[in-house]
Amino acid sequence: MSSVFLSSSQFPIFCTTTTAVSATKTHRFACQASPRMSMNQTTPPDQQSPNPKTILSTITNLLWGQSLPPGLLISTVRTTWNSTWQLMMSQLAPSDSSGRYTRPASKFRLNPPFTLQNSTTLHLYVGLPCPWAHRTLIVRALKGLEDAVPISIAGPGQDGSWEFKDSPISNKDRNILVPGKDNANGCRNLKGVYGLKRSEFFNSGLNGLARNPGLDLSPKELKGKIGEWNGVIYPNINNGVYRCGFAQSQDAYDSAVNGLFTTLEVVEDHLTTSRYLCGDTLTLADVCLFTTLIRFDAVYNVLFKCTKKKLIEFPNLHGYLRDIYQMPKVAETCNFSAIMDGYYKVLFPLNPGSICPVMPSGCEHEVLNTPHNRESLSLVNKTMHVSVA
Repeated sequence: MSSVFLSSSQFPIFCTTTTAVSATKTHRFACQASPRMSMNQTTPPDQQSPNPKTILSTITNLLWGQSLPPGLLISTVRTTWNSTWQLMMSQLAPSDSSGRYTRPASKFRLNPPFTLQNSTTLHLYVGLPCPWAHRTLIVRALKGLEDAVPISIAGPGQDGSWEFKDSPISNKDRNILVPGKDNANGCRNLKGVYGLKRSEFFNSGLNGLARNPGLDLSPKELKGKIGEWNGVIYPNINNGVYRCGFAQSQDAYDSAVNGLFTTLEVVEDHLTTSRYLCGDTLTLADVCLFTTLIRFDAVYNVLFKCTKKKLIEFPNLHGYLRDIYQMPKVAETCNFSAIMDGYYKVLFPLNPGSICPVMPSGCEHEVLNTPHNRESLSLVNKTMHVSVA
């Protein structure tokens, strides 16, 4: 029997891949015990290491007192930091000569389509902060694939890697997904997943395993519209927020933020008379848009400087967001604590202090569960269609 392991993410430090590995593969880890220091044991004062922060503070107080250091020192530190920031950003977010973020092409496109064999079992690897990974979780939930496609969820480690370990994030209030151990293959981090034998795979054609096989998120008659909307949403909204946050020049940022909010206004206007992007039917285009919108006020508005308006200030977009959020099992895929930790505590060049702000009130479960009344748009459209006929 073979096992297909799916890993989905486009997060800059959590790249998309898929893997296949023998089900009999095992991992053994060595553990070495070391003596622990007693809690009551203390180090003599003359043997304690000096605190670098205390030393630096003492020196600056002696030189300048409570005032700021001389302008030359500030200028030197600023120049050094800017150079270091540019270096880190070039590794985190490649850009062109004008400073515009250029997302690398995915190395894990499937061609030709994958055929699921009877002897194949499936496993999905995801990172909760990533909007691309979030799409797979929503489709898995809506299609009823939880039993057929179990998951392992990685969380950010202290060194910037992604690890599989028990999470401190609580899910007592709701049955939301949280990071945890990889019980499928025993990998301790994402590097371990990449080390497995790889097989490119796309999560489609699984209706035989789904509890809700009748749900078609890409109906044949709407494929054209879905493609058109994705052609608008991806460059300007999905990737647009990253182009704002990862811009390395003022011109690059100005161009990205104008494109983002112009497109949001277009979608806001469209949703005045349409329940979903393609009419009365939820499609993959809506799933792709939703995972960016759900992160907008909590992350992109603040960390990525998408500050012109909050999503909650767009009445149609926010109602549309609540409409999808309130669909069965979708809310359980939205772990805001994990999402915010994955951005604010991981993207060091954008947030060197790793201080995570308080979650906006508009992102609270109670607010997202308020009535959206968007079902009335479907009734209006149907009534108008009958009247014209």
